[in-house]
Amino acid sequence: MSDGAPPAPARPGTSGTAGRSAVVVGGGLAGITAALALADAGVRVTLLEGRPRLGGLAFSFQRGELTVDNGQHVYLRCCTAYRWFLERIEGAALAPLQDRLDVPVVDVAKPEGRRLGRLRRDPLPVPLHLGRSLAAYPHLSLAERAAVGRAALALKGLDLADPALDTQDFGSWLAAHGQSARAVEALWDLVGVATLNAVAGDASLGLAAMVFKTGLLSDPGAADIGWAHVPLGELHDRLARKALDSAGVRTEVRTRVTSVSINENGTWSVQVPGENIETDAVVLAVPQREAHDLLPPGALDAPERLLEIGTAPILNIHVVYDRKVLARPFFAALGTPVQWVFDRTHASGLRTGQYLALSQSAAQDDIDTPVAELRERYLPELERLIPGTRAAEVLDFFVTRERTATFAPTPGVGRLRPGARTKAPGLYLAGAWTATGWPATMESAVRSGVSAADAALGALGRPRPRHLFAFEEAA
Repeated sequence: MSDGAPPAPARPGTSGTAGRSAVVVGGGLAGITAALALADAGVRVTLLEGRPRLGGLAFSFQRGELTVDNGQHVYLRCCTAYRWFLERIEGAALAPLQDRLDVPVVDVAKPEGRRLGRLRRDPLPVPLHLGRSLAAYPHLSLAERAAVGRAALALKGLDLADPALDTQDFGSWLAAHGQSARAVEALWDLVGVATLNAVAGDASLGLAAMVFKTGLLSDPGAADIGWAHVPLGELHDRLARKALDSAGVRTEVRTRVTSVSINENGTWSVQVPGENIETDAVVLAVPQREAHDLLPPGALDAPERLLEIGTAPILNIHVVYDRKVLARPFFAALGTPVQWVFDRTHASGLRTGQYLALSQSAAQDDIDTPVAELRERYLPELERLIPGTRAAEVLDFFVTRERTATFAPTPGVGRLRPGARTKAPGLYLAGAWTATGWPATMESAVRSGVSAADAALGALGRPRPRHLFAFEEAA
């Protein structure tokens, strides 16, 4: 398609049979999910993505011999929609879950030999499954551990359907329930920053309660951690493209949509350089600001609310050593700017040495810091945390920055997040920022794609594919 070419006529048959065609704008997880769900129900689908690849903000790129993920992404056993997605693209075996939650937590402020604590579960019912781990957690005092237990029970009693929760911040709620600054650092933010991309004081109580109730207080295995043992591009681009092709989806990358408009007969026109695609339904699965710019007049009562949904950055620091320095696959850290460290050696294709990736959420203070300054700050921190690094040579040090990695989960954001349906018949919204009830995670993205597809299928009179909604029964 050339930018200078006049719009081509609509493809024959695109809207000739009512209820048979859809265009999905955006090839991230939300868009891929919507496209697969629609195609599985017999809808003819075109997926349009402006980037040269699929996967949205969970992707890989080449750096010499390394295949690098732009950031470390994990999911939990309770992420039933993303687990469905992995099964649908035949990638579940490439992103396995832990047999049982086990998170090593290193406190650099303690003497060596006494720094390691663990958050792990036992095969017991909720909340006893975490009782022994909390009772033995060395990074909190006995009184702090008891207070954490009381706060967890209070959290379990919150009604997630109460909109008032979204108006409060999690940090104030924790303080009101006896949580010390140390407890917030060593437990609540340890989990919350990684899942919400915000510290407790900046996070909506509604979203925080959802994370902790679902992940830690719903099912004994809900918080077991999974992550890709291959590059994310293998899952979200190659395997996703294969699944889309098999489902009959027409997928176009490097294809940016310039406008979306409704026709007099109720069908839709989607304009891309060199082509006008007519279709029965459109799913906008793009970031909120891009969705705002593409929305036709009247599609939402208050479209400016999309622009009020803030964003939050994530910084990822990548370090390649000349030798193996870390025995465990990952750990979390206290008393240091370092948050989570993952071993990415095997997944990246590195044959010698070791490649560690640091995932730094809520990175407002560091996101624009020069690489040289980050190197000067973080390499000594890794030497404090990992003794094996002290004699190792750093072969490479680089940074990836996602300045708008997620929507900001601030108090009040709930009222800004729209549902899948718009006021324009045949136009639907998807994206982790829509009203899924989840923070900005891969799970939220997939759930939004399901919601958009479900709404479209209802309007198009197409049956829901039963397998698509199997995850709802497992949730």
